[in-house]
Amino acid sequence: MPIVFHQLPFTLIQIIKYYSQPQPTVTTTVANHPPPSQTTLFLTNINQKMMCKMALAPLLQTPTCSIVKFPKEKVVVVMGATGAGKSRLAIDLAAQYPAEIINSDKMKVYEGLDILTNKITKEERDGMPHHLLGVVDPETDFTAENFVLEASLALKSVVGRKKLPIISGGSNSFIEALVEDREFRSSYETCFLWVDVELSVLYQVLADRIDRKVVNGMVDEVREFYNPKADYSKGIRRAIGVQELDSYFRAIDSSYTDEKTLDMLLDSAIHEMKINTCKLARRQVEKIHQLINVKGWQINRLDATKVYKKNHSEDADGNKISIEF
Repeated sequence: MPIVFHQLPFTLIQIIKYYSQPQPTVTTTVANHPPPSQTTLFLTNINQKMMCKMALAPLLQTPTCSIVKFPKEKVVVVMGATGAGKSRLAIDLAAQYPAEIINSDKMKVYEGLDILTNKITKEERDGMPHHLLGVVDPETDFTAENFVLEASLALKSVVGRKKLPIISGGSNSFIEALVEDREFRSSYETCFLWVDVELSVLYQVLADRIDRKVVNGMVDEVREFYNPKADYSKGIRRAIGVQELDSYFRAIDSSYTDEKTLDMLLDSAIHEMKINTCKLARRQVEKIHQLINVKGWQINRLDATKVYKKNHSEDADGNKISIEF
């Protein structure tokens, strides 16, 4: 069962207080203020506008912002590795405050392959408006520059309706490009939330999720999308799982491949998907550490490891799932 933050016996503010960790020491200063040693985040409604406040330290902010002189619109960015629970937290946050969600996952922006890319379903969205989710032609390349342009338009639309924009997704290169954009820095004040899960625990979660995708029809979904002449370096075909299943689909099309060989090829493809997904998760966490330690971003860490250990430490048979690479 995937993590569901709203089932915890806390309001969102209490969740943040409960999971918040002291911020790493940063040698640079931000807007002439020393970095805070402890982040305590509150979300309040002031004059019908959503404001992000800190109780004992300056406002969470992008590296060059200064809201003392220039009040700005507020944005919440939910970050974390794939499978950490970003989408669920974003929905829970949007449910408690007038808000809309902007997707920042570079594969989920594409139309199609909903099971493979783990797009949140309409039912799971719980009526919350989502932007940049399943709207881009899967054959085209959607770059960080494209994201900055489209996300900026979505942000203006959301704040124009007097709602809080919540940017959620695991593509840190997209988030970095947006946050460091000059127009964004001059217009928005950012509260960063990092949903973190111990990697050894997350690896088992990701392996289990891929097994569920297979049961839910992922292989057939990718099969319908399969093109033996396709370029796996472009568009949605860069998603983990498309290229991994190539050999299996080619074998199916060959009249010389027996059932035993097909089963072996499928098992190998699924295992490779698990390995590559775990590698992606590790890179995403490393990137967040870089944003904190090199870029000086002030990011509020929410440790969900205990929740995941409770729900995902064992598979249906009670056996540990091992991922090695």
